Amino acid sequence: MGKPIEKRAFELLLAGVSIAFVWILLPFFSAIFWGVILALVFMPLQRRLLSLFGGRRNLAAITNVLICVFIVIIPVTLIAGSLVQEGTSVYQRIRSGDLDIGAYVEQARQALPPTVDGWLESTGMGDLSQLRDRVSEGAAQGSQMLASRALSIGQNTLQFFVSLGIMLYLLFFLFRDGIPLGRRIRQAIPLSARYKYQLLNKFITVTRATVKGNIIVAATQGAIGGLAFWGLGIEAPLLWGVIMAFLSLLPAIGAALVWAPVALYYLMTGNILDGVILVFVGVVVIGLADNFLRPILVGKDTKLPDYVVLISTLGGMALFGINGFVIGPLIAALFIAAWDLFSHEKEEDEVDTVTELSPTSSETSDTTPLTPRNIKQPGE
Repeated sequence: MGKPIEKRAFELLLAGVSIAFVWILLPFFSAIFWGVILALVFMPLQRRLLSLFGGRRNLAAITNVLICVFIVIIPVTLIAGSLVQEGTSVYQRIRSGDLDIGAYVEQARQALPPTVDGWLESTGMGDLSQLRDRVSEGAAQGSQMLASRALSIGQNTLQFFVSLGIMLYLLFFLFRDGIPLGRRIRQAIPLSARYKYQLLNKFITVTRATVKGNIIVAATQGAIGGLAFWGLGIEAPLLWGVIMAFLSLLPAIGAALVWAPVALYYLMTGNILDGVILVFVGVVVIGLADNFLRPILVGKDTKLPDYVVLISTLGGMALFGINGFVIGPLIAALFIAAWDLFSHEKEEDEVDTVTELSPTSSETSDTTPLTPRNIKQPGE
């Protein structure tokens, strides 16, 4: 009786200290999460650096961290700062009346055919003053939210740098000790070797595909859309480019939510050339970027169905914020992989059961089933 009680007590202790450890890490969840994500994405480069530097792990890890800083962290920080500045400027112009969205709505409505305008009136959507009030109210709320977010970022500068330092510090040790650490984690997981291989392989593959593939594709589409807006003289091209990049993470909807209304406005107001250019860029260039880059960076075997990616991304971002665009598809991929393993195992168990219950070859020869081929016909 002693050993089962001791084992159960140890399992309870293990669960308790694990929950407590996760609890104390929650204040720096984002820093730890992105440190792990970057380590998984850049681990193949770490192996190449180890080979290049003759197995010197510290030198390879420091070099890899510096590469992450210059490739990922500095560009994202610069873009985020410019985005906050440009977005705040746009919303302030909307609030002050320098940028009158209602005028654009009125201009687009005047370009509508009389039948369409009459249909809007009949459905109750033709009240321009009400629409203008809604737009103004939304712009005021957006400006207030962006201003408060910028103020919050300024007040939490120390916390930001602390989180950044923790992420880089953790990233160094994950690069240096990641391979043996991953081996120990695999050994500690209480699952069979088959389950561990399938689930961990799916975890790593989907994480790399989501970050490396989807982010690069989204950044490419946002850059193309932002350059197109800049070339056409549209207000705040960086802001709209980042919004298009963000929306490109959502399949089937994507950047068209931004460029399509602008192209429609150009076509309705008689600016045919700019409208056609924007439609060409959106449909051909941005669309081909997704169709060409995503299979190369993500791979066909790791691509989840579009509806699963859409729902899991939206749900993940609703629960976890910006981290959710990785966490959502990752949970969905592990869900599908786990149920695939379960269904395959159930099929194998059913096959084994049928094999055990089936008659042997000798019994089969004595009890040959009556089929149309072995039933003697009259006259034979």
